[in-house]
Amino acid sequence: MGQFRQISTFVEVVARGSLSAAARAEGIAPAMIGRRLDALEQRLGVKLLQRTTRKLALTNEGAAFLEDCQRILGELEDAEAAVAERSIKASGHLLISAPAGFGRQHVAPLLPSFVAEHRDVTVALNLNDRIVDLIGEGVDVAIRIASLEDSNLVSAKLADNQRVLVGAPAYLKRHGSPLTLAELSKHNCLAISSEGSQRGWTFRENGKNVTLKVSGNMVCNDGAVLHDWALAGKGLAWRSMWEVGAEIESGQLVTVLDQFAAPGNDIYAVFAQRRHLPLRIRAFVDFLRRSYAQADYWRSRGME
Repeated sequence: MGQFRQISTFVEVVARGSLSAAARAEGIAPAMIGRRLDALEQRLGVKLLQRTTRKLALTNEGAAFLEDCQRILGELEDAEAAVAERSIKASGHLLISAPAGFGRQHVAPLLPSFVAEHRDVTVALNLNDRIVDLIGEGVDVAIRIASLEDSNLVSAKLADNQRVLVGAPAYLKRHGSPLTLAELSKHNCLAISSEGSQRGWTFRENGKNVTLKVSGNMVCNDGAVLHDWALAGKGLAWRSMWEVGAEIESGQLVTVLDQFAAPGNDIYAVFAQRRHLPLRIRAFVDFLRRSYAQADYWRSRGME
C-alpha cells in the first residue's frame, strides 16, 4: 500500500506542479508529500525530481518512470471501472463483423446464448472477408484472424490458431507428400484469389517468414470452396485449424510440411477504442473468450 501511495503521489505532484498543490488536493501537510517522494527515490535508488522552493523539474529517469506510472494507474482505473460495470446490465445494439467462414462456424452459433445471457442487448452480425472500417461503418467489434503484434489496432486475443497445409489421402497417394517448400511447385495448389490477385502462402524457413506464390488449376475467392476441393482430393490447400481441424481428426485431411508452419494467425477481437468501452462490447468479448477457452469447445470440433 505504501509503495502504491508513493507512486500516486509522484504522479500527482508532477500533474499539479508543486508539493504544496498536491498536499492541498489530498488534505495533508506538504512535508508528508516530501517524505513520500524521498522514500520513493530512496527505494528506487534514482533521483526523479529536481526540487527547489520555486519549481520542480523531472530528471531523465523521472520522465521515463512517470510515463510507466501513468500507464499503470490508467490501467488500474480501467480495471476498477470494468469491475464496477459488471453490476450494471449490458444494453444497446451491437454491430459485429467477422470473416464469413469463421463467423458461420464460430460466431453465429454462439450468439443465441449471448443474447439469452444479456437480454437487453440486440446484435447484428455482418459476415464478409474484407477488412472493414470500424469507425466509418459503425462497427462495434470485428473478429480478425491475423498477426496483430505490430498493428496499431486496439485488440484483444480470443484464441490461438494456426494455418496448416492439408491434402486428402487420395491426393497424397497419387502425387506424394511434399517434403520441402520447393516441392510445392510440383503440386496442384488451391489458393485464394480475390479481385484478380492471388494471395501467397506464408511459411517459416530458416527462422524467417517466407511468402510463396503457388500455382494450380483452380482458384477461388471463397475459402469454403477451397476446403471442399481439398476434401475431394483436387489439390493442397492452406487453411486455418478452426476450419479443417475436424477433418484432420477424422483422417479426411492430412497435414504436410508441418515443420514450416508460421506463427501469427491467431483470433482477435478488434475495436476502435480501448478506454471506456461500452459494457455490451466488454461482455461480448469476454463471452467469446470464455467460450473458446473451454477445452470441450475445440475438442468437439476436432481441434484438440
